[in-house]
Amino acid sequence: MQPDTRKTSLSAESLPKELDVAAIKADFPVLNQKVNGYPLVYLDSAASSQKPREVINAILEHYRHNHANIHRGIHTLADRSTQAYENTRSHVARFIGGTEPEEIVFTSGTTDSLNLIAFAWGDLNVHEGDEIVITEMEHHANIVPWYQLAQRRKARLKIIPITVCGHLDLSNINDIITSRTRIVALCHMSNVLGTINPVTEVAAIAHRHGAIVVVDGAQSAPHMSVHIRDLGADFFAFSAHKMLGPTGVGVLWGKRELLEETPPFRTGGEMIREVRFDKVTWNDIPHRFEAGTPNISGVVAFDAALNYLERLGMPAVHHHEMELTKYAFGRLAELPGLEIQGPQDVEQRGGAISFTDPVIHPHDIGTFLDSRGVAIRAGHHCAQPLMRVMGKVATARASFYVYNDKQDIDVLVESLKEMRKYFGV
Repeated sequence: MQPDTRKTSLSAESLPKELDVAAIKADFPVLNQKVNGYPLVYLDSAASSQKPREVINAILEHYRHNHANIHRGIHTLADRSTQAYENTRSHVARFIGGTEPEEIVFTSGTTDSLNLIAFAWGDLNVHEGDEIVITEMEHHANIVPWYQLAQRRKARLKIIPITVCGHLDLSNINDIITSRTRIVALCHMSNVLGTINPVTEVAAIAHRHGAIVVVDGAQSAPHMSVHIRDLGADFFAFSAHKMLGPTGVGVLWGKRELLEETPPFRTGGEMIREVRFDKVTWNDIPHRFEAGTPNISGVVAFDAALNYLERLGMPAVHHHEMELTKYAFGRLAELPGLEIQGPQDVEQRGGAISFTDPVIHPHDIGTFLDSRGVAIRAGHHCAQPLMRVMGKVATARASFYVYNDKQDIDVLVESLKEMRKYFGV
């Protein structure tokens, strides 16, 4: 095992502005309520973030004044709806570092995006004896599609292990990624460990062997600046609902040349150019991959979520979460025996903190905290293989976002102390 010395690019000389969390909290109606008689403290944003008022209003505005199907009507509402939908596509392209709108495919979420690559690009390009590489820290959405692809194509699934500190163990990477490797799929940030992976380094190795790199950005895109071109990815997938946007909207970014060679995953609707009984031709990218009627209102409202994040500034969002994580590490240390998973250096991780109590089961932790109005996640976090590697059945996970502050962490820690008294620990 080698010590990990990777750092983010944020330096003390370039610290971004502080977030006005009180003002941000006021923008989220759901946070202004009591749960089980206690003010709600929402610490489950890694599962799904809450929505600011302007995102909610964008959905209402769409249905009240502008709704019609897209790309197929010639009336005013159809034109408004189409324009709003395509405006979001352009906005997403800018948000992830200035790519082409044609490289942005709207899906139903990260899982759908990863399945699209596995079934469409994978079935075309992976053959018997080829290799697909993933890591031990992936969640199921970035494991099962590749497992199934390997089964269908008689390929071999290979795994990059992790260190005891929760980093990728790249000491034998040249034995894992070889000339037989066709796909390397990894998360940018772990949903369990919080680890920020060295995607650029892994991508460089993969590309030397002719493999493509698929990055699961579900936990990174909401929390830090992502510049696709710098990352070295060939495909990048993420979900709107984890970054203040609606559920049911996902993004698949892919390099133009890869998308253009990829056949459709689903058929019907605007993904068609021409249909005859003896021949069918496909539409151009990205419409080739958007069969049927999409989640129009969700995509339109996602634009408002991106506006909100841009006003805050993604460097400020990331800095805020680093500060919260550092504070949480200090406060959680007041609980003897509490074990935190993943890197201990906050500069190498995000604001999802998984922990276990030596005596109390994570489900009991989650239930007790809920009784005090604190919402966390408890379980295997859709990462059963990682739990086995860690030797855990489950963990409790608190995850932070722009509307959380140190007082929320204080409530978490004091509730955990109260829990230990309740269970007689």
